[in-house]
Amino acid sequence: MMRIEGGVTAPKGFRASGVAAGIKPGTTKKDCALIVSDVPASVAGVFTTNVFKAPPVKWDEAVCARGTARGIFANSGNANAATGDQGYADVRATAEQVARGLGVAAEQVYVLSTGVIGVPLPMDRIAAGVKGCLESLSATGSGDAALAIMTTDTAPKEKAVEISLCKGSARIGAIAKGSGMIAPNMATMFCIITTDAAVELRALAGLLRRAADVSFNQMCIDNDMSTSDSVICLANGASGVPMLEPGTDDFAEFGVALINVCQEMAKALVRDGEGATKFVEIVVTGTANDQEAKRIARAIAMSQLCKTAFFGQDPNWGRIACAAGYAGVAFDPESASIWIDDVQVMSGGMPARYEEAAAAACMRKPEFCIRVNVGDGPGTSVFWTSDLSHKYVEINADYRT
Repeated sequence: MMRIEGGVTAPKGFRASGVAAGIKPGTTKKDCALIVSDVPASVAGVFTTNVFKAPPVKWDEAVCARGTARGIFANSGNANAATGDQGYADVRATAEQVARGLGVAAEQVYVLSTGVIGVPLPMDRIAAGVKGCLESLSATGSGDAALAIMTTDTAPKEKAVEISLCKGSARIGAIAKGSGMIAPNMATMFCIITTDAAVELRALAGLLRRAADVSFNQMCIDNDMSTSDSVICLANGASGVPMLEPGTDDFAEFGVALINVCQEMAKALVRDGEGATKFVEIVVTGTANDQEAKRIARAIAMSQLCKTAFFGQDPNWGRIACAAGYAGVAFDPESASIWIDDVQVMSGGMPARYEEAAAAACMRKPEFCIRVNVGDGPGTSVFWTSDLSHKYVEINADYRT
């Protein structure tokens, strides 16, 4: 697997664009994006579990159920969530306009929206955005699309890799957005993935679910889950490599690459968390199984007290131990140990012999690891989180104004 440039347009047979349509009045940023496969593509998607699913999510779930698609249109600045029947009608109208421009059926077009909840889409500006995107589609347009889907993100997020297979090579590309309202089980974030590999529908869905489970569902920035979270993958087979069959080495290699892309995108989202100054990897070991380890890691990652200690660069390991203890996992506290990077701060449920200055120095770095062991079981989990800063409050206190 080799990293390459090009994002979602690195795989063969994909074009993209991003334009400014003034979705949010008073700004000139790019806010409409379009990603197109030149041939029908197998599709898979993973979406928010929030019961207030936005109309675009409901539309996109139906697109996934049909099995093939040609394009993804996305807008930032307005989530088209909690907008009722009109919101769904606006999704359909958007898909129809894109479809007319591509000469395909509306049911082959995904629609994604992110931004403020409870405000109807400005359909005149959406229409202008669709027109502009169609006119500017390019085989090098991934960067513009990555810019257009940003909301409070401070930088675009792109990745692409090339995989060597038995009968040729294939590529995977991705763009993502998300900086706040992010917690496990899909959170406000998008990730659009393209590949020129040929993968059967059910197999692609299984691979994407697995990749999301060990990437986007293993991160948090705050403890909120959006109404619009979506991870969508299009596989168009344009590489010419034969269909990847489950049980083969090529299929396994592709699955590893897809996980790698999703994990790198997830880490990029956490690093760009709203107001974040720290990227923290939490590693939990010694539980009876992986799910128990994940529960402990998640409890630490989502603890407001832990996250504020990360921001304050305070090696207050008692908060970490406390969060592990209330995670709902049975373990012997006298078997628990905690490290901050390589500095052991707790041993056997008691304070370890360490230098406070050494632990604090680890936390002054922009990235560090919290490692927790609670026994000798085989369970393990890795989780990514950020700190909670004053800036996070500033960004979200007046988000609508």
